[in-house]
Amino acid sequence: MRRAGCCAALVAVLGLLPSTAGFYLPGVAPRKYVQGEQLMVKANTLTSNLTPLQFDYYNIPFCEPKNGERALPENLGEVLAGERTETSAYQFHTNVSRLCKTACRRSWTPRQVDEYRDFAAAHFRANMRLDNLPGAELVVYRDQTGHEFVSYRLGYSLAEPSDKNASNFYVNNHLRFTIRYHDVQTKGTRMEKIEEPGALIVGFEVKAMSIDHQFEGKWNDACVKKNTCELFTCDPNTGPEPTAPKLVLKSHQKMDVVFTYDVLWVHSAVKWASRWDVYLQMQWQDDEIHWFSIVNSSVILLFLSGMVAMIMLRILRKDLYRYNQLDQSEEAREEAREETGWKLVYGDVFRPPKHASLLAVFIGSGIQVLGMSCCTISFAVLGFLSPSNRGSLLLVMILFFVFMGLPAGYVSAIFCKMFKGAGTDRLKNTVLTATLFPGVVFLIFFALNLMIWGDQGTGAVPFGTLVALLLFWFALSLPLVFLGSFLGFRRDTIEPPVRTNAIPRQIPEQIWYMRSVPSVLMGGVLPFGVVFVELFFILSSIWQHRFYYLFGFMLLVLVILLVTCAEITIVMCYFQLCSEDYHWWWRAYFTSGASSFYLFGYASYYLLTRVHVAKTMKVASYFIFFGYMAILSYGFFVLTGFVGFISCFFFVRTIYASIKVD
Repeated sequence: MRRAGCCAALVAVLGLLPSTAGFYLPGVAPRKYVQGEQLMVKANTLTSNLTPLQFDYYNIPFCEPKNGERALPENLGEVLAGERTETSAYQFHTNVSRLCKTACRRSWTPRQVDEYRDFAAAHFRANMRLDNLPGAELVVYRDQTGHEFVSYRLGYSLAEPSDKNASNFYVNNHLRFTIRYHDVQTKGTRMEKIEEPGALIVGFEVKAMSIDHQFEGKWNDACVKKNTCELFTCDPNTGPEPTAPKLVLKSHQKMDVVFTYDVLWVHSAVKWASRWDVYLQMQWQDDEIHWFSIVNSSVILLFLSGMVAMIMLRILRKDLYRYNQLDQSEEAREEAREETGWKLVYGDVFRPPKHASLLAVFIGSGIQVLGMSCCTISFAVLGFLSPSNRGSLLLVMILFFVFMGLPAGYVSAIFCKMFKGAGTDRLKNTVLTATLFPGVVFLIFFALNLMIWGDQGTGAVPFGTLVALLLFWFALSLPLVFLGSFLGFRRDTIEPPVRTNAIPRQIPEQIWYMRSVPSVLMGGVLPFGVVFVELFFILSSIWQHRFYYLFGFMLLVLVILLVTCAEITIVMCYFQLCSEDYHWWWRAYFTSGASSFYLFGYASYYLLTRVHVAKTMKVASYFIFFGYMAILSYGFFVLTGFVGFISCFFFVRTIYASIKVD
């Protein structure tokens, strides 16, 4: 009970770590706005829960700024995430509320009307940002007991269905922006000479509605600039008419659409440091499941780990004691040696495996991915990767992966040197370590990029960004791998604790469940069982456009995963050696690495049950989903495989160094 209580307390502390960060990094510091100051409203991509494809905001003929839309600068992480930021036609001024302001009047061709209908049918939502806060729509949920919960959905819907079958739509051409601000007044206080007064934006809400605007006479575009457009359906003093008809989307016909908007400034008691709380609590309905599952799996797994460790230590200590007993007769010692099989293969257990050079490459790639994951999650737990700092997560991952090329080359070279005489080549090993894992990832990424290019999605990475990625790879990562390899080959060779026989020992027939494939598949179940709950939230954040913020939980799950991979691989390796099968090298890597196959299978199940792909984008969506999940599974394979292998390697060295061989 005491151990369970400690574990629960540890989970709670780790889960609260992100929320206790009390500092902000450069680029996300508070920005105060003075009365009447013009604000820049940024237009982002069009996103949908029914497809991973994202599209440019101006793929739909929305209103454009008077000087035309202009792309705003983005960092590498934003570009890789498929986010595009552009200027918009909506004009805001600090603390100035306006009703029924006309943005523009657009004439849509029949083709543009049909394209808009396709976007509406696929449930696309338009995203906007103000002061780095994403625009969100206020929604009310009811739980099973009837209690109401207020939450938010990112962006606003392009259209609302006009019937139950959602075959016809109303165009959402009127937006109501509610800007919540926290007023900072320093006059008459000690902060008057230090801090300037102003308004801090702490909330940005968007509500979309459909209005079939009516006006008298012929339309004149000049009224938009002069703000003199008179509409019967929208009064600048009282707002939209409640009885105004909705604008029906007429398929295959030309349409004239008048876009209008309201701007409401509302004072809020929310502090600037807490303004992201509403976005991070958007998935309130999953919080209880998250906490319950993580705590229970952590407690159960820790008890299981203790039991496995205790059993293994007791059995091994007993075996070693009987094997190394000096005061018993030679006949008794021989009988003890024949009683358990793992000691019979001491002369073959360190025989280099087939494709030893490739194994050394995968070992190096594994420590590179593991180091990248640990450093990235640690930075996120400390609060350095706030959701307000867009694109920072991907950017930091790439940087850490590049710098981890040094230990990758070092470890790969050590094992390559240890496998001397097994067909290993130093230059080949170094080049493969630097290119095999990132090369496969880049090829998949490039193929998906070509497909997204063909569909004109914003997820397509520009050619200049691809060049930048290649520079990261060949100008930074590759030299670091070569440097690490140089240092690794200069190190003394790791010598096995027992001598390897010249003639390989014959391996007896194995029971079916101890053969390679069944053994590996059984070993991969437990590591996957540790992460599958957290995997649900990660997949939701990627494909359902949610914010992931519980990095404390992720760190805890990572630690449990590493311990589980080590333990299950050691246990399976011990059983393998007891059955006198000494081909443990590759199997140790695949035992925990097999969890990646279950991960890919669970991702497929998630796609079929949680992501209802739009019919018009089915093929591209499936390719993109499975392509990126293949990259994720590949990275998970080398990470878990390395942890299992390196644990098994030290375990085998330890037990065979403890026996006395004549």
